Amino acid sequence: MIKSDTIQFETTINCSSCIAKVSETLNEMFGIGNWEVDTNKPNKILSIHTEIENEDNLILKLAELGYAANKI
Repeated sequence: MIKSDTIQFETTINCSSCIAKVSETLNEMFGIGNWEVDTNKPNKILSIHTEIENEDNLILKLAELGYAANKI
């Protein structure tokens, strides 16, 4: 298990509709309020504010929804 205050990923989640599409999955994985996407940043930064058991699982889940993510 990886512990950190905040882990960030560059993503292709680029608008409020995209955020709505990934919200259920991210809420299930990390809990409501433990993640956010800054669509104002050029790299569309996803910040996770809780521990992550498997970063690859997050990347895979987002890919299944049609979005790319790379850890920063």
